[in-house]
Amino acid sequence: MADSMKFAGIIPPVSTLFTADGAIDRAGMQALIDMLIGQGVNGLFFLGTGGEFSQMSEAERRDFAAFAVEAVDHRVPVLIGTGHTNMRAAIALSRHAAEVGADAVVAINPYYWKVTEANLRGYFGQIADAVSIPVLIYNFPDLTGQNLTPEFIKSLVDVHPNIVGVKDTIDSVGHLRGMIHVIKGAHPDFSVFCGYDDHLVNTLLLGGDGAITASVNFAPQLSVGIYKAFREGDLATMTQLNRELLKLPLIYTLDSPFVNAVKEAMRQTGQDISTWCLPPTSPLSDPKKEQVKAILESAGLI
Repeated sequence: MADSMKFAGIIPPVSTLFTADGAIDRAGMQALIDMLIGQGVNGLFFLGTGGEFSQMSEAERRDFAAFAVEAVDHRVPVLIGTGHTNMRAAIALSRHAAEVGADAVVAINPYYWKVTEANLRGYFGQIADAVSIPVLIYNFPDLTGQNLTPEFIKSLVDVHPNIVGVKDTIDSVGHLRGMIHVIKGAHPDFSVFCGYDDHLVNTLLLGGDGAITASVNFAPQLSVGIYKAFREGDLATMTQLNRELLKLPLIYTLDSPFVNAVKEAMRQTGQDISTWCLPPTSPLSDPKKEQVKAILESAGLI
């Protein structure tokens, strides 16, 4: 796909499925990928937060990235998460993703140190310089401990034309508005995605581009339907679907990491998957499984 491609719409951060012994469940992943593409997603983001990248070794991440590109087989754009606390590793993973055919990489900032702006500029700049494919920046201050401002990201985009978008996982309409106005004001083709389900409609109405949200793994019809209705000017359908979608983020509060709750929601909505997660994530308790069920019932999903 062309380097100048514009990313927009609903791009799920795909859950990584494992067998009970911790191996990649390749058949399960293929079924999940095929289902999401069949539901009309606009791309697939692998090795994000919900993809459990932070619990994987570099070798596991490379192996999975190559598998994912092959499994998608050019049907939709493939985005690979390559951020790391170790900049050399982030650059190597980004180059590898480009080599195996990914359409873009998504880089989260180093999440141990609070890194100075000059050092952050070096981190993102060197990742962008290392690959010819597009780069999206991933802002998730609740997990990294450090917020990336719209002004900072704009300063990167000014210098690195292949930095083409941001996933802004922040519970702030004002922050999303800043990303849209500050960066898209200067770079109209820059893509702004929200990372929380309850900001999809806000993001679209403000002039943003879509969502990269975990609920798409188990309720793709809601986010995909909202995006389609918005594009068609069907605000009644958009509002109706959003009313259900707004009930889902409670699932992310049930455990930390919340990947086990997402997989339980996938299982309860009819996907035949193993809910096993990489440690330190433990199996979801029975009371919390009941809470997942209650949330899904309230949204009309089961």
